[in-house]
Parts: sequence; structure tokens; C-alpha cells
Amino acid sequence: MRNGVETGTSRNNPQPKKPKTMKTRTIQSNIILIFAAAVAPLFVAGCAEMGAGNTTSLLTAAGFRARTPQTPKQQQIYAALPPYQVERATVKGKTFYVYKDEKAGVAYIGREQEYQRYHQLAVQQQIAQNYYMAAEMDRAAAWGWYGAWGPRAFWW
Repeated sequence: MRNGVETGTSRNNPQPKKPKTMKTRTIQSNIILIFAAAVAPLFVAGCAEMGAGNTTSLLTAAGFRARTPQTPKQQQIYAALPPYQVERATVKGKTFYVYKDEKAGVAYIGREQEYQRYHQLAVQQQIAQNYYMAAEMDRAAAWGWYGAWGPRAFWW
């Protein structure tokens, strides 16, 4: 310090002081990566759980009825069904569609008309999700996160 003004040098270190921005950025990047690594499994688990709940809500909206197996014959049929899949069954010449929700212990039962409505709702939902993802990707592109020259972090 000379005449009350700091020059950026000291007696022991004659070189000027450098700002610590690079070190701060590295630490911030590491924290973000650690946070992302911690949150990613929770997000994936949440999406997996949402899939079964989403299917049951679509089935209900399509007109399927939730039934708990009561008789030994119903329990035997229920036990033989694959979980979390819509299966086609024919009983006395009538076609039924059954979805086994193993966690809830119920079967969703519908006929051809309800199954067609369920299929229609599932397709509509898939289209809506595709539009949403396309909009998100367009938004990311508008911010310049990626492009012909790669991520800005590597070039700037």
C-alpha cells in the first residue's frame, strides 16, 4: 500500500493479485454436477412411478372399471395375469380387456369400446408430450445451448 492506495502487489509476492473467478466457476460447476447427479435418480424413479399411475388414470377416463378379485376363481385368474399390461381375454364369446395393478391389488376391466377409447387417449397424450418436448428443445436452441459449433462453454 503506497499513499493509501493499494497497488495489487505485496513485499513477499511482487506479482499483481489475480481475481479468483476461474476457481469460483470450477467450484460452481462441480456443485451443479453433484446436484444433477443426486437429482437424476429421483427424477427417473418419479417418471417410472408416474407411468403406472398415468395408465390407470387413462383407463379410468376411458371407462374401465376397477374390480378387486373376490372369488377364488377370480383370484386365480388375477394371479395369472402379467402386471401392468393391458391383456385381451375372451369369456363365453365376449371380449374383455384387463389391466392388473399389482400394487393396488385391483384389475381394471373394460370391453372393446373402452379399450378403443383408452388407446385413443394414450395416442393423444403421446402427441401432446411430443409437442411439449419439441417446444422445450426449440427453447433450448433459442438460448444457444447447442448448435452447429457446439456448446458455448467450449468456444467462449
